[in-house]
Amino acid sequence: MSFRRVTATLTAAVLAAALIPLAPASASPALAWGACPSDAPSPSNALPLSAYQCASLAVPLSYQDPVGPKIQIAVGRLPAVDQAHKLGTLFYNPGGPGNPGRIPPVLTPALHQRFDLVGFDPRGVGASTQAHCFTSPDQLAVLQRVAAQFPITPEQKTQELADALTIDDLCARNAGPLFSHMSTANVARDLDRLRAAVGSSTLSYYGLSYGTVLGETYVNLFPDRVRAIVLDAVDDPVNWSTGYHPSDVNVPFSVRLGADLGVQQAFRSFLSACAATTRCAFNTSGANLVDKHNQILDHLSADGPVTIADPATGQPITVRYQDVIAHIVHTLDDAGNSPALAEYLQLVSTATQTPPAATVTAAPITTSLDRLSADGPVAIANLADPAPATPISTPFDSLLGGGATQCADARNPADPAVWPRFAAATDQRARGFGPYYTYLSLPCVRFPSADPDHYAGPWNRHTANPVLLLGNSQGDPDTPYPGAQRTAKLLGNAELLTLNTFGHGSLNHSRCVDDAVDAYFLQLRPPAADTVCQPDKEPF
Repeated sequence: MSFRRVTATLTAAVLAAALIPLAPASASPALAWGACPSDAPSPSNALPLSAYQCASLAVPLSYQDPVGPKIQIAVGRLPAVDQAHKLGTLFYNPGGPGNPGRIPPVLTPALHQRFDLVGFDPRGVGASTQAHCFTSPDQLAVLQRVAAQFPITPEQKTQELADALTIDDLCARNAGPLFSHMSTANVARDLDRLRAAVGSSTLSYYGLSYGTVLGETYVNLFPDRVRAIVLDAVDDPVNWSTGYHPSDVNVPFSVRLGADLGVQQAFRSFLSACAATTRCAFNTSGANLVDKHNQILDHLSADGPVTIADPATGQPITVRYQDVIAHIVHTLDDAGNSPALAEYLQLVSTATQTPPAATVTAAPITTSLDRLSADGPVAIANLADPAPATPISTPFDSLLGGGATQCADARNPADPAVWPRFAAATDQRARGFGPYYTYLSLPCVRFPSADPDHYAGPWNRHTANPVLLLGNSQGDPDTPYPGAQRTAKLLGNAELLTLNTFGHGSLNHSRCVDDAVDAYFLQLRPPAADTVCQPDKEPF
């Protein structure tokens, strides 16, 4: 499935209709707060679950039919410490899409003091109403295989395409009507219902990563209901949805966003910091670290996996080309992970230079994902049920709900053969990282989540207070800094606060940033234009 791109020929009437909320927020009842379930997922910087209250809110499945079928949105609240001087409610989204967000972290001590912090699981995710794509445990193998790798060999590319189309077909068969109402615009409408349900006339909100797309959508659907919005690790909403040019309909949205360039910039910043200190384990013998990294990839590409001792457990683990790329992407989320990343890369480098017989100190651990990746292509007909069956709940339902949101929002090519071509092209500009990100959007080729109520701009609605954007100038491995710069100019009223480091997200990495965010939420006082903050800690 692929949306047709919204073009400049969109009529004025349709454009005006897109700007009108589809159902009044005043319909939201008050929330009935109670104890949270003991198994509610929570971030590492959250308080014990006993500190939180949970509730559920019924919202329309379709906002075009506000009195029709309902779904449930799971909500969590961390009450303000100082209830007597509480300023209101501050909503939170952790990103994804597909990540549960019901249990909000303590964003900063000052915000926890004066605001009720409220999170929610977006529609289709976590404890909110979910859709289920699979009807038997055997079908999970296809998604596990997709998660295990991005393809680099012709056989893997064939397998990846077959698997992506299988997932699309299974979701089309089993997910039901929810996947046709999963766009970010409908999540924003749910958020507006939640705002009304807690008794707030305007929204205060902090969103991270995909949470910035939700914030960008909200401020353009409901600009008159905005109090204070902080968007951290900013996605460019134009590239997320349509692209800037008519030809962008032929470009996968994961390529348009340029995250491969963001992680490459972050990795180069890491290597520069590593080269400047002997405390970096990867900095040995005065080697050129870019060349040293490329030698690792050359070896893994030509000679296959190596075995290293897991730094955490000491157990032998098998490391493939794709594993190194994925490990770098995930570790660069936080510049504070730099020593661990350096140790990992040095272990892999040493293994590539050691005769194979000496590297295997124990039998490689073969996981189910490794076995699945070696099995070769599986025909779609072998995985799809011959007759209707009851969908089952799986650990991947939230992930697929997030995929439904991405694919509902974004224009993508209709031809799956486009993805390998872009993977090859992006590999030239950001080795390994280009294919890693390119293939993330492949299931959108025919994912069953076309949503008539999606939103694709305009993005320049004016708000009474500026939207505060946060970005890391030395590179963000998921949401590149140039996207934040473009978005600052794109939105109707926005300011960009820059943190001079690399990583995904700026809050809680700099007292300067935290103080600015506190002042903005507490006093509605944004930082001076073009402010640049320094991190509290250097990578090494």
